[in-house]
Amino acid sequence: MNHDPTCIFCKIVAGKVPSRKVYEDDEVLVFHDVAPWAPVHLLVVPKAHIATMYDTDEAHTAMLGRMMALAPRLAREQGVVNGFRIIVNTGPDGGQEVQHVHMHVIGGPRPWSKG
Repeated sequence: MNHDPTCIFCKIVAGKVPSRKVYEDDEVLVFHDVAPWAPVHLLVVPKAHIATMYDTDEAHTAMLGRMMALAPRLAREQGVVNGFRIIVNTGPDGGQEVQHVHMHVIGGPRPWSKG
């Protein structure tokens, strides 16, 4: 599996940096964002290092689909019942801050601090 030793998400996946883990399987890790925008703010992260969505292709279809399919289940498990957002930022102009593909699952009662 591809890892970047300087990437914070790779360090979290490897257990070198603590996180509040919500879910884990062979392909993805899900944990609470350390700077949440809403009452529930999860990050769904592939375990393999993929810098941006520009670096994905057809070989990543199943993993990306798995990430999307997990979102409603995880939102419900966290108590989100009235809707949530899924956000994937890509590149500098897309607002991507960590250069490792990740999906935000954001929900809970409004108003939220951002978004």
